[in-house]
Amino acid sequence: MLLAALLATVLTNDVALFVVIPLTLALHRLNPLPIKRLVSVIALAVNAGSVLTPLGNPQNLFLWQSSGVSFLAFTCALAPLAAVLMAMLLILTALLFGGRALDLSHDAASQDVDRPLIVVTVLAFIAFVVLADMHRAPLALLAVVAGYGVWRRAAVLTIDWGLLLIFALMFVVLRSAAMLPAIHAMLTGFDLRDARHLFAAGALLSQGISNVPATIVLAEFSSNWRVLAYAVSVGGFGLGIGSLANLIAVRLTGLRGIWGPFHLISLPFFVLAAGAGAGLLHYLGRLG
Repeated sequence: MLLAALLATVLTNDVALFVVIPLTLALHRLNPLPIKRLVSVIALAVNAGSVLTPLGNPQNLFLWQSSGVSFLAFTCALAPLAAVLMAMLLILTALLFGGRALDLSHDAASQDVDRPLIVVTVLAFIAFVVLADMHRAPLALLAVVAGYGVWRRAAVLTIDWGLLLIFALMFVVLRSAAMLPAIHAMLTGFDLRDARHLFAAGALLSQGISNVPATIVLAEFSSNWRVLAYAVSVGGFGLGIGSLANLIAVRLTGLRGIWGPFHLISLPFFVLAAGAGAGLLHYLGRLG
């Protein structure tokens, strides 16, 4: 769970799952695990860990770039919520799982590690973040793609460009949809200038259309990026559609009957997380 949360802070919650879920399934083959419960908690973990940084999830990336605040300022603003969510997850993990160590003695297979690729990628990642923080993300993207295109073309070709295109189009289409007269009138009626209304709208709308689209839509009606970030972060819990990461986690397992155990854990966690988020914002003086 901690590995999933940590990776999500820098790789985004969705990408972290592509690392952790196959590892979890491999461990399950070596040692039978309560796999449905474990995958459910891992999905919660990547959503909780991703709250901390602008790189943690697509909605944070969007709010970071649109707000104009620095990487450090955004991280500090979300740190209290991330800390509370992780504390809740640690308690949940202790309640759901025992402390029995895994026997991995049967795993004798060795794997080659491309160390040059790891080192260069870490350095390129740091450089990309620095340039993005300076609002030079297009330049950083061009440099990374061009560099890998020359040095490791296979790495560029294996990227799921279709998925990236879907995300880009989602930002454009949903931003335009938010300005349709009917939708604009409906959302305007909720008076989203009120931070309490904005928090409730972000958390609940995420349950219906997922937290990334909810962020894009609501950002058209309020510049209060901090409250919106808290709202859609807790909105990623609850129903499976609340976050794309939930759908990816379940999809990667290929297990039948997992949605029941998932919602048995995720729905109560959403209620507690929403209460914790609202309480933190009130304590910080952001809800009035």
